[in-house]
Amino acid sequence: MTIHIGATPGEIAGTVLMPGDPLRAKWAAEAFLDNPVCVNEVRGMLGFTGTWRGNHVTIHGSGMGMPSLSIYANELIRDYGAHTLIRIGSAGGMQPHVKLRDVVLAMTASSVSTPSRGVFRELQFAPSADWGLLRAAAAAAERTGTDVHVGGIYSSDVFYDERPDMNEQMVRHGILAVEMEAAELYTLAARYGRRALAILTISDHLQTGEAMPSEVRQSGFSDMVGIALRAAFAGTAPSTGDRGKMQPPLDIPPSTSDL
Repeated sequence: MTIHIGATPGEIAGTVLMPGDPLRAKWAAEAFLDNPVCVNEVRGMLGFTGTWRGNHVTIHGSGMGMPSLSIYANELIRDYGAHTLIRIGSAGGMQPHVKLRDVVLAMTASSVSTPSRGVFRELQFAPSADWGLLRAAAAAAERTGTDVHVGGIYSSDVFYDERPDMNEQMVRHGILAVEMEAAELYTLAARYGRRALAILTISDHLQTGEAMPSEVRQSGFSDMVGIALRAAFAGTAPSTGDRGKMQPPLDIPPSTSDL
């Protein structure tokens, strides 16, 4: 048990999916996991642990923004032994070819500032995804026919942005989408030697002004969650109860009937 997570030892899996919205964590757990159990309700930040194809998984909310995610990711890693953390969230499209409901796999995450900025001082650290997770997620997306883009994203520390000139430079330099958490997640994963990836669904678009209606966003995120689970356990066998250790290989079939 930590200040922000009320789970007891053993209730958090080694693999954690992290949506920003705690209610989306509840939805994903109920939709994708077998026998999900609520393991955290502190401050309304819901977390659930269950199994997917026999592998233990926790789906835990991170809140909005890098400071909030940093709290939960730090505690999940340091106090509960999480070794694989995958952000599943929404993002704003920034390139014309990135459409609503497309999935973006964040290879890198640029930012102006993160909670870790004080650690690096003058160094411009380049946060990046775990290659194994990125490769597995791209393969899973291809096998399921999902429209996916792989490349750099921008992790903003503000939601109501008043820097159109910066957005112009992001677009100019090929940034695919903007969100608010991945850069800190990647930095913490590098610091602690863990695996991390951000898988994002485009819910709105900065150039066209399009947006997914709120009532369809949840169902529209199914592809993203399925990709995250397949990527997390690509080449692993079902867990035998040890939630903090990697498992031996097992081929995962490409069927999407269970997603």
